[in-house]
Amino acid sequence: MQFLRGGGAGGGGGGLGGAAWEVLRRHFSRKRAVDVRRINPKVPKEEAVAISGRLLQILTDHGPLTVGNTWNHAKDAGISGLNSKTHMKILLKWMTGRRIVKLTCAHVGNAKRFLYSPYTESPDASTTEASSSSPLPEAKKDSARGFKGKGKAARGQPKKQAAALQ
Repeated sequence: MQFLRGGGAGGGGGGLGGAAWEVLRRHFSRKRAVDVRRINPKVPKEEAVAISGRLLQILTDHGPLTVGNTWNHAKDAGISGLNSKTHMKILLKWMTGRRIVKLTCAHVGNAKRFLYSPYTESPDASTTEASSSSPLPEAKKDSARGFKGKGKAARGQPKKQAAALQ
């Protein structure tokens, strides 16, 4: 069983086989991340959508909030169907999976604060939506059609069609 410990006859450094074993051991010892898209909101979907709309309104009105502050605002708003703080946390995680809200980490001194805020698309995505009516550059046209490569005749494309594109 000496090979499992990564050592050969030399002791100490383990060598190349030991490093590979260490990477595999580290990889398979980690827990798998939770799939936030499959979280059950514990209420019917229509009710979950209504509650999430109210929570989103709270987050847009009051800026990035912690879970505790979001719960205080939700209690003050009197959201019907929201049973407890734990239920609200499940709904916030469900909303994160649906990309309605995002969770960010803010470092405050030695502590971390996790803040929920409304999900906003990156500025690059909004500019591409605005310019979608304009013609796409050649590289984007080719990638949209499934062509790869930068030469005149990309793989699977006759030379005549490639010349006509340019």
